Formats: sequence, C-alpha cells, structure tokens
Amino acid sequence: MLVGVMTVTLHLPGIGSLKEKRHIVKSVIGRLQSRFNVSISEVEHQDSHTSAVLGLALVSNERAFVDRQLDAIRSFLRNDGRFYLGQVEREVFS
Repeated sequence: MLVGVMTVTLHLPGIGSLKEKRHIVKSVIGRLQSRFNVSISEVEHQDSHTSAVLGLALVSNERAFVDRQLDAIRSFLRNDGRFYLGQVEREVFS
C-alpha cells in the first residue's frame, strides 16, 4: 500500500473577506474530491483572507498511479484562474 500526501499553498489576491475566500476554497475542495477521489482539507491559514493551505492524501498500490494523480492535481490547480499556486510539497509513503 502506498500513500501519497501533498500540501499546496494557494494565494488569493484581491479577496476582501473570509466569506469570499471560503467560497473559493470550498469549491476547489469539492472539485478535487469529485474529479480525483482524494481526501482533502484546508489545514492552515484558515483566518487569512489571501492564502490557504490544502492538505490531501490518496492511497494506491502503484507508485506510478500516485505520481500521475499528484501531477494531475497540481496541473488542475495551476490552471484554475481564481488563485495562484504557491509552494507544493509532496511525499509518497510505503
């Protein structure tokens, strides 16, 4: 069993309230869960208007699948025009 873990920092310039930020973050989380079937949550900067840190995990029995999924998730986030993708950290545990 392999577990892929990734944290991503989202920068949300121009956001004026936590309500706006949470709307975007909740939308991103829902889209990632439905498209990639991963566990995901906002793990840091919950009270910041302009940034969010998401943590996500997925389980598989193939390293190649985990790597492909994490790459696809990063590309998906990078192509979303509502925020800038900041620091990305990823690890795979066996």
